Amino acid sequence: MKRIFDIAIVLFTSVVWAPVMIVLAVAVLVTMGRPVLFTQLRPGLRGRPFRLAKFRTMIEQAPPEERALSDAERLTAFGRFLRSTSLDELPELWNVLVGDMSLVGPRPLLMEYLPLYTPEQARRHEVRPGVTGWAQVNGRNAISWEDKFALDVWYVDHQSLRLDLAILLRTVAKVMTREGITAEGEATMQPFTGTRPT
Repeated sequence: MKRIFDIAIVLFTSVVWAPVMIVLAVAVLVTMGRPVLFTQLRPGLRGRPFRLAKFRTMIEQAPPEERALSDAERLTAFGRFLRSTSLDELPELWNVLVGDMSLVGPRPLLMEYLPLYTPEQARRHEVRPGVTGWAQVNGRNAISWEDKFALDVWYVDHQSLRLDLAILLRTVAKVMTREGITAEGEATMQPFTGTRPT
């Protein structure tokens, strides 16, 4: 049922998001050039890799002979707008249609994080990753990694279509207020380096 729900919602709303994606793709091309999309391998269901797609928000890294730029320096004004409105994530709807992702689930993070999870944290991969999730509507990037993973695992244990619908509605409200987009004082979330033993 969850898969049918995902496909139905994406197709039903395509009359809204498809034209927006076309406009944004042109805007990215004009402001940042090619490539329009940023793609990266991410762990999906049971940790299997898939290629996630987002709109590009940063300029290319400097050549090796020049000083490496920080994420804050590489993030363009239009890219900042895309992130603050979460519009950079619209291409992930394609990942939903092909079955790599769900509308709701733990966010797909970096492949290099896989060996850093505790066994409990790794349970976040028992379901398909989501465009949005329980952690995203309860703090997103403004909470610690440990809190985020705890929320992800809570979702795994309590998932339902009713909960998914509630998360989607709360996501719309969060996006409208642009709440929790980044950690305080950072352009992006700090890298996960593992959970320290207590």
